[in-house]
Amino acid sequence: MKKLRFLVSLHTNENDFQLAQAENAQETAHQLGSDAEIVFADNDAVNQSTQLLKAIQSGAQSRPDAIVVEPVGSAALPQVAQAASAAGIAWVVLNRRPDYLVHLRAKATAPIFAVSSDHHEIGRIQGRQFAALLPGGGSVLYIEGPSQSTSARERTSGMMETKPANIQVKMLKAHWTEDSALRAMRSWLRLATSQSASVNLIAAQDDSMAMGAHKAFQEIPGDAERSRWLSLPFTGCDGQPATGQAWLRDKWLTATVYIPPLTGQAMQILAKAIQDGTQPPEHSLTRSFSIPPLESLAPRNS
Repeated sequence: MKKLRFLVSLHTNENDFQLAQAENAQETAHQLGSDAEIVFADNDAVNQSTQLLKAIQSGAQSRPDAIVVEPVGSAALPQVAQAASAAGIAWVVLNRRPDYLVHLRAKATAPIFAVSSDHHEIGRIQGRQFAALLPGGGSVLYIEGPSQSTSARERTSGMMETKPANIQVKMLKAHWTEDSALRAMRSWLRLATSQSASVNLIAAQDDSMAMGAHKAFQEIPGDAERSRWLSLPFTGCDGQPATGQAWLRDKWLTATVYIPPLTGQAMQILAKAIQDGTQPPEHSLTRSFSIPPLESLAPRNS
């Protein structure tokens, strides 16, 4: 089997899960005896499209055999996917299930499929964490990902499905990074309504954003007020060993949802499909779970 060249396109190098995705891709490439180039789009869909089209249109000696992409925008790069397929390049979409896959697969000469985290279930796990931590009810300040993100919308939907009716949720928006959540929380704290808000738990749709919120509360000048906010439970998602799990051990986070990186699984499926000359299933899901386990979460005063 020829030595495969993978191009892996990710959102940003300022998010712990995206960095875990990059590391997972490099480890898997080494296991497969393949090459993997990692590019980051800086959370810019136009930049991501430009990067990928440049690679697709490059000479045969440098053109990738397969592209693994986590799209920044909700449209999942249909024109770029078409260009890759026309060039005989395998195409794998992470964390999306675009409608165009079925049409491209019907005439493609290379594997085309999607691998996703089960974002609805991730949200359901978060809702169950809220129930375990606040059995008497209360209020959660919840930091969502960007509005255009299907992952964010599905996590919110799942959370609302399983959270108890006696838990109210106040929403803030950020962009999957610690800095964006820090700025969003700073803005919220400047509102007069935040001074009288009753909040019992801080939650975010990823661990980086939870830590950004934590940093915003550390900036509060008054000792008593700062201590009040920092004494609340903080929860997130991703649960990577070097970040979310480390923050749990340091007591900065109370709980997280472990989300396995997708790149390695996608590359393994791709390599086998190319070797066998087959088309894999159109869509595969990974499994997430609560850390700590739900039954071991201690209730917090609400």
